[in-house]
Amino acid sequence: MSEASRDRTRLAGLVLCGIFVVMAGRGGYLALSHVPKAEAAQVAAMPERVRAEIVDRDGELLATSVKMHSLWVNPSAVWNPDEVYDGLVGLFPELATTNLRARLGDQKRQFVWVKRGLTPRQRESVLALGLEGLGFRDEWGRAYPMGPLAGHVLGQTDVDGKGLAGIERALNAGLAAGDEPVRLTIDVETQTALEFELEAASEEFSMEGAAAILMDVHTGEIRGMASWPAFDPNRASDFPSKHPARLNRAIGAVYELGSVFKPLTVAAALDAGAVTRTQKFDVSQPVQAGRFTISDTHKFAKSANITEILVESSNIGTVHVVRALGAKRQGAFLELAGLTQRAKIELPGSEAPIMPARLDELHSATVSYGHGMSVSPLAFLAAFAALGNDGEMVQPTLIFDPRRKVDTVRLVSPETASQVTTMMRESVKRGAGRPADIAGYRVAGKTGTGEKAIAGGYDKNANISSFAAVFPADSPQYALIVTLDNPKARPGRGATASASAAPVAGRIVERVAPILGVTPRFEDIRTARTEPESRSPERSSP
Repeated sequence: MSEASRDRTRLAGLVLCGIFVVMAGRGGYLALSHVPKAEAAQVAAMPERVRAEIVDRDGELLATSVKMHSLWVNPSAVWNPDEVYDGLVGLFPELATTNLRARLGDQKRQFVWVKRGLTPRQRESVLALGLEGLGFRDEWGRAYPMGPLAGHVLGQTDVDGKGLAGIERALNAGLAAGDEPVRLTIDVETQTALEFELEAASEEFSMEGAAAILMDVHTGEIRGMASWPAFDPNRASDFPSKHPARLNRAIGAVYELGSVFKPLTVAAALDAGAVTRTQKFDVSQPVQAGRFTISDTHKFAKSANITEILVESSNIGTVHVVRALGAKRQGAFLELAGLTQRAKIELPGSEAPIMPARLDELHSATVSYGHGMSVSPLAFLAAFAALGNDGEMVQPTLIFDPRRKVDTVRLVSPETASQVTTMMRESVKRGAGRPADIAGYRVAGKTGTGEKAIAGGYDKNANISSFAAVFPADSPQYALIVTLDNPKARPGRGATASASAAPVAGRIVERVAPILGVTPRFEDIRTARTEPESRSPERSSP
């Protein structure tokens, strides 16, 4: 080849390169330079400040920020809107339900978001389409490595990184500022146990919903808070706003919890000196409260002391106890226990209780055994846990802070708390709570079965079944509540708390006690049960 030919070849190559440079520049110009200033800011480089992480008490990662790709389009640079629309919907069918086609056809617009938070693989799929007018912005997106674990506690963020629910919303400012990781009081193992057992219970009882909370009675630290159906914040868009999984039933639902209230009624009456441990009450006949007759599900004696009233879950006996206490002192106790207000916790969505207008003869009686008043599981547990803490209430918390001062409110005396805990231990050893009696861990608790409240009355075919406990009974460290919304009866077994919530609670204790370092003791091995055992069902209803 002559020197002249080589020169012509070099010149042609330079011309082609120049053409490509111009085309690339023109593409960038169309994609960016025509974007108005307000919209250009949206396609700027990803922000340097990263949202802070959320970890469990041991530093296990629960929420973090990851690099994601967000797709946008410049409609003014799109030659064939239908082709771009068909290509994008082919990759992301959910875009067909948006107004993307109309926005692509609006040639006056230079910026339209298409889809936020794409994975690297999705980004490559878009590039492979070879469509004009498309661009990407790298952003920080939120990811939850444990999937649905503690999903209701963690909550979620929107596509712009703003907290919408849970801890993400409650502590949004600090998280957005990129401060140190937020350390929660829950631990992954305990949380896993609670969620696993609720999921297992859903398969066993076909219930509508459930909640379980485990709390340190001395510090108020929540070691586990679970709600079923489960919620996975990684897939938040899969759950519409009214989806049952959106509700954190531990704090955001209120229930008439039934006979789990009886230990609090007994504690209030004992502490006020209105009754004594040895005092006998006539339980042989139903009692009248207004126009209603209150009875027991089974006859067990002509008279009984308050231990037997708790063990046998006697509505009649509990009404006699609260009448000795009086409605005025009962109301003051409920207020002191925090049951007349929303549970205080570092989460949005804590639901207010539903209270009777006044504690007249009827409502004083029914509230004494957990009817006519609806509270959240957390609100109840905060009061109930005082029985395991020498009678002192502590405020529940989800934020781990070893420097936090634990403020207390005395609910009852240490003597009263110890006496009622001993009674609840008897209820588990030989009463309706026997299915929760796990060898070595000395569970002290009470079952509660109540007909589900509906508009205008109660549904006789639907129950709220609960079990509340402290353990170990001789030196309580933890309080637990399990609440099942409308569990269905199994063949040969009822749907009462004895047959549903109590065995679920027992399985939770069996799993978490070793994790929490509770030392087993087997002095009561002859009465302990590691397998659920049936007994006559108990029901608390007017």
